[in-house]
Amino acid sequence: MKKNIYIVLTFLLFSVAHSQVLPKKGKPLMLKDTLKKITPENIATVQEQDTAFVEKGTFKLYKKAVHASYYSDRLVGKRTASGKKFDNNKFTAAHKKFPFGTKLRVTNELTGKSVVVEVIDRGPFVKEREIDITKRAFKQIAGNAGGGGIIVKLEVLEP
Repeated sequence: MKKNIYIVLTFLLFSVAHSQVLPKKGKPLMLKDTLKKITPENIATVQEQDTAFVEKGTFKLYKKAVHASYYSDRLVGKRTASGKKFDNNKFTAAHKKFPFGTKLRVTNELTGKSVVVEVIDRGPFVKEREIDITKRAFKQIAGNAGGGGIIVKLEVLEP
C-alpha cells in the first residue's frame, strides 16, 4: 500500500515539476521502469535521461587512462556487495574503494561518450582493471560489448 502511494506521489511531483498533464480517467498510468527517490528538496536537481534519473552537479576528476570492463551475464539477479540485485540493464558499477551510492561519470577517452553510474558493488578483482560497469552502460560508451574492455576517465559527482 505504501509503495503504491509513493509511486503515485512521485508521479504527481514529477508531473508538476515538468508541467505535464495527468492522464485522463480510464487510461492506465504509465511509469518508467527505473525510479529514483524524488523528494520536494531534490526535485529540481533531478532530470530524466532515458529510463534512468541522473542527479546534476559538478564532477571532479578522479583518474585518467583506467581500464574498464563490463559485468558477466551470469551475475544477473544475484545480490551485490551492497545488497541490491544486479541488473545488466541499469547504470551501475563495481569499484574497490568508492562508497556505495557514489555517482561516477565514466568517459570513453577515444570517443568522448560518457555515462553516469552508481557504485553498488565491489570489484573488479583483476589487478589491471579499475572499474566494472553494466553491459548497458558499456555499450553506450563503447558502441558494442565485443572488446570487453576500454580505456576511460573517471570523475566523481560532488553535490
